[in-house]
Amino acid sequence: MKVILLQDVKGLGKKGQVANASDGYARNYLFPKNLAKEANEGNMKTLNQQKKSQQIKKEKELAAAKKVADNIEKITIEIKAKVGEGGRLFGSVTAKEIVELLEKIHKIKIDKRKVALSEPIRELGVKEVELKVYPNVIAKLKVNVIEE
Repeated sequence: MKVILLQDVKGLGKKGQVANASDGYARNYLFPKNLAKEANEGNMKTLNQQKKSQQIKKEKELAAAKKVADNIEKITIEIKAKVGEGGRLFGSVTAKEIVELLEKIHKIKIDKRKVALSEPIRELGVKEVELKVYPNVIAKLKVNVIEE
């Protein structure tokens, strides 16, 4: 019997897939636990419509993410920090500080875990920081660290 999976089922498939299951397994286990529904014509149409709407939603999110990435590429953030001897900072500039300034000044909200800093910034000058806006969409933000 062909069934449409409503949730991931170990050994059968992932959510949204059409899978073959034995009649007894489907009627006695999958249907009562709402793990699957029968793959008849009406349910298949519904599944296809859901997949189309999900695809459209992903495309809109991707377009919005690319627009945000373009805006971020044009921005340079200035961070003031206390400086010691040799142009080294007291402390460092972290991803949290970068994200807070980006939100405060430019109203762009990004999670601090999406900032790709291999190590905190500890010197004066301009650094390029990568921000992961969306999967496969990366923006480069210029961070200028100046003396307080």
